Amino acid sequence: MMISDTNLQNLDSIQDNPYIQQEKANIGQAREEQANQQDKQSKNPKDVLSSFFNSGNTQQDFLKGALIGAVATFVLTNEDVQRAIFKGFAKFTSLLEMGLEELKERYEDAKAEVDSQQ
Repeated sequence: MMISDTNLQNLDSIQDNPYIQQEKANIGQAREEQANQQDKQSKNPKDVLSSFFNSGNTQQDFLKGALIGAVATFVLTNEDVQRAIFKGFAKFTSLLEMGLEELKERYEDAKAEVDSQQ
């Protein structure tokens, strides 16, 4: 397929058209802005926590300290909260123990199966 001189001239005029070039630039900027917004929205929880504790603003730091102190005082002085925390921890450890027992049982089953095949 041959490209005629007229087609080449049309291509050159399209490439020189400032409106088309501006549209391409606007599309590029819009995509870049959208990517930046997505990056800001999908922050890593570790980054959020780090920015919470490293603000550099003394008034905010004081308020954070007061809030953390209030929560600690509430937990340490409220027996119902302590009971709930210990019950939750006990449930978690029992689930962990059951999971380990299940893993041991599966290991023994697999070992017995290998031994029976030999």
